[in-house]
Amino acid sequence: MEGIALLLAATLNAGTVLAIAGLGLLINERAGIVNLGAEGLMLVAAIAGFATAVHTGNDWLAFAAGAGAGALMAMVFGLLVIWLNTNQYAAGLALSLFGTGFSAFVGIRYAQEKLTERARFEIPFLSDIPFLGSALFKQHPMVYFAIALAAGLAWFLYRSRAGLVLRAVGESPESAHALGYPVRRIRLAAVMVGGALCGVAGAYVSVIYTSLWVEGMIAGKGWIALALTTFATWRPARVLLGAYLFGGVTMLQFHLQGQGVEVASQLLSMLPYVSTIVVLVLISRNAGFIRVNMPASLGKPFFPGS
Repeated sequence: MEGIALLLAATLNAGTVLAIAGLGLLINERAGIVNLGAEGLMLVAAIAGFATAVHTGNDWLAFAAGAGAGALMAMVFGLLVIWLNTNQYAAGLALSLFGTGFSAFVGIRYAQEKLTERARFEIPFLSDIPFLGSALFKQHPMVYFAIALAAGLAWFLYRSRAGLVLRAVGESPESAHALGYPVRRIRLAAVMVGGALCGVAGAYVSVIYTSLWVEGMIAGKGWIALALTTFATWRPARVLLGAYLFGGVTMLQFHLQGQGVEVASQLLSMLPYVSTIVVLVLISRNAGFIRVNMPASLGKPFFPGS
């Protein structure tokens, strides 16, 4: 039972990265913008957060640095695709390539750096509960932040006026513009908030999840988070569920190796990516279901006054 509790705890930890990034990308796509640059954006945020943690020793400043780096890169991306009407997919891929190279260049001097031992967190009394205490109540605060973020985003999108406007911009920007809403500014704000959340996820990887910097350390998590939005049919609660599903698959490989299962490590390392492909293939078989749930203007440019 203790082994299962540790596996559940590791699943929550690994899923937090995907959940925060996936929810950020969900905000983008609800506004009608596809950002394929999440991988590079998270890498830049990871090195920004790690460097800040090295120099200040403050994890929260590191998260702020990651969020700032993510928001800044997302702003540049937003200006290109929203105001200059460049192709969203090409610009996103360029952002991903730039972030990969830039983070590798900046991170050279930090490759040998190590952070001090991370503080341990636990919720008083609840952490002493057998099994559940180890599995659920000894997590970093960002784990609980991801759950609260999913709940808050669901309320925002479906219960608030601002959320309704955001969804209207993603469904029909022409109609929202006709009603007097500043569609471009709303889209830019959504892109920057989404970028900031991806930045927090990237900083979490380098500062908490691994506590070190390695070139390319995001290792496809940005792409999995992007796939999560489709898997979740653009709903926050499903993003959270999908994140923990993929986080569990990721941790399962280490659990099986620890149990001495005689399977090639390369095959176990493939599990998260294979599961992502399988899920997307299964979902894609019902194209009508995706069309009903997908924002109608997703990936489409908007020209005011045209």
